[in-house]
Amino acid sequence: MLCCLLIVPAFAQTTETAPAEPGAHLAVSLITFGPGEELWERFGHNAIEVRDDATGTARLYNYGMFDFAQENFFLNFARGRMMYRIAVGDPAEEYPVYVDEGRWIVRQELNLTPAQRGKLAEYLEWNARPENAQYRYDYFRANCSTRVRDALDMALGGAIKAQLISPSRGFTYRMDADRLMRPDTALMLGIDAGLGPYSDQRLSYWDESFVPMEFMRHAREISLTDAAGNKLSLVASETVLNKGHLPDPQEFPPRWTWGALATGIITALILLGLARARGTAAARIAFATSTSLIALVCGIGGLVLIGLWAFTEHVSAWRNENVLLLNPLCLLLLPAWLGAFRRRWRPTHFAQRVAWTIAFCAVLAWFVKILPGFVQDNWLWIALLLPLHLTLAFTVTQLRSRLHL
Repeated sequence: MLCCLLIVPAFAQTTETAPAEPGAHLAVSLITFGPGEELWERFGHNAIEVRDDATGTARLYNYGMFDFAQENFFLNFARGRMMYRIAVGDPAEEYPVYVDEGRWIVRQELNLTPAQRGKLAEYLEWNARPENAQYRYDYFRANCSTRVRDALDMALGGAIKAQLISPSRGFTYRMDADRLMRPDTALMLGIDAGLGPYSDQRLSYWDESFVPMEFMRHAREISLTDAAGNKLSLVASETVLNKGHLPDPQEFPPRWTWGALATGIITALILLGLARARGTAAARIAFATSTSLIALVCGIGGLVLIGLWAFTEHVSAWRNENVLLLNPLCLLLLPAWLGAFRRRWRPTHFAQRVAWTIAFCAVLAWFVKILPGFVQDNWLWIALLLPLHLTLAFTVTQLRSRLHL
């Protein structure tokens, strides 16, 4: 009897002092921030929050951090060799910044086991060390959201990728970029013109998780299996920390192809009219100014596209078919169009040949769509620029014929 009394207290003491399972005192949440007003905030942001119930502290792990003061930042950005980093902050200090910017904040607490929480926390702490913090950034494949996605997927043993790699809603990188950049129309059009066929591949939910808001939505549908074999949702609870006051981005990208075609045709007809009325100073100045600007924009645009393809690591800009429309050869026509300011102007035979070569390239941009492998969604630019290039070539020919008469 005495032995039993001695054994029971000893067993109770062992139970009370047994160390807790690693990660048992941690809570992990996916934090998603809505888009902001700055250009680099249009895609939104997300981070991982790890709260330690034992100490009452919390740490916010942010990927996608950059610094304009970084050595050669703009040169490296232009070359596609951006180095970004992970940073660790205090949620109590970080969240008010987003609140002041008017951005919504959503916390999704995740159903991770203690072992998974411990594994994730250990990985994030290792990743945040100065020697490990930097990584090679890519706006589609290695941004703030994909790094968060990959860290959570690692902790879950690949469960996230296994469930998101097949489903798709048919979106592409281009479609998401266009709809999210829509508030900045000029920049949206510039980005769209610079994206090549890589950006038109159909994305799985896994790939589309490069958009933080999409990953937040997909996280709601991910299911896990506990130790007893029961199914449970990855998201244990969802809380809106701040509603924000900025408008949400559009669900679908703008479709302006028909509008671009109308603009291209109307502009072409105006140029034809101005060419016929060159006898008046106003028409002559308007015609020369318009054609010179078209040549300058198309020519410089084409050089930029070739530069992105040949001299940078911006994979999404390679093999851009828009080089057939934003044609560097347009710069060869610039002297001819500048000469059109003169009343007694005569287009040269060289200018005529160049103009028809440019028009042929524009027709080729449309024709190659029937061939396999040419999948770039650049109908907007074909609709806008093909009528212009054809009209300018026809105009040069007509003006030469008229002068010969």
